[in-house]
Amino acid sequence: MVVHEGHGLNDAVKLHCEQFAQAGFLALAPDLHHGKLATSDQEMTELMRSFDFTKAVSEIGDAIAHLGSHARCNGKIAAVGFSLGGALTLAATKFIPVTCAVPFYGVPRMPPEEFANVKTPICGHYAKVDDWAPKATVEALATSIRSNGGRMDLHYYDAGHSFMRSTDPSKYDRASADLAWQRTLDFLRMHLQ
Repeated sequence: MVVHEGHGLNDAVKLHCEQFAQAGFLALAPDLHHGKLATSDQEMTELMRSFDFTKAVSEIGDAIAHLGSHARCNGKIAAVGFSLGGALTLAATKFIPVTCAVPFYGVPRMPPEEFANVKTPICGHYAKVDDWAPKATVEALATSIRSNGGRMDLHYYDAGHSFMRSTDPSKYDRASADLAWQRTLDFLRMHLQ
């Protein structure tokens, strides 16, 4: 399950789905903005004003159920999300049964202590320079998850927020993206195959 950034189901997310498919995974990305796309951070801010997080988590749950019913699905499903999608991916670990989760530079709006009972293995990818997902918040979340035996591996990159967005040269950091991609594939293969 690939969960898009606040910009919506754009070409970058579609490319991620294609990359997962080429790596041998069944990939699906729900459109949580229902056809709306932001072409700038300002437009994204406008889209987010009316965004319903609770509804989005429910839609992710429905999409995961749909993916689980696919003939090629082996019953193991990962949630992978970017920015807003990373936050929603982490929220999914609390409310939706997933085999594992991979958030990229996203943190939920919920207090970290609410994740103390999450047992879903998580592989988080974060930028060293990021006002949207500050290191202190990420570390508090990981500490909470680990407090009761949960697992959250953290990887930090010499990059900024949205470093995986290959369609945006102002954000994309190839070296960080390549390393994060390899770590993600290794993690998914370990938990899904």
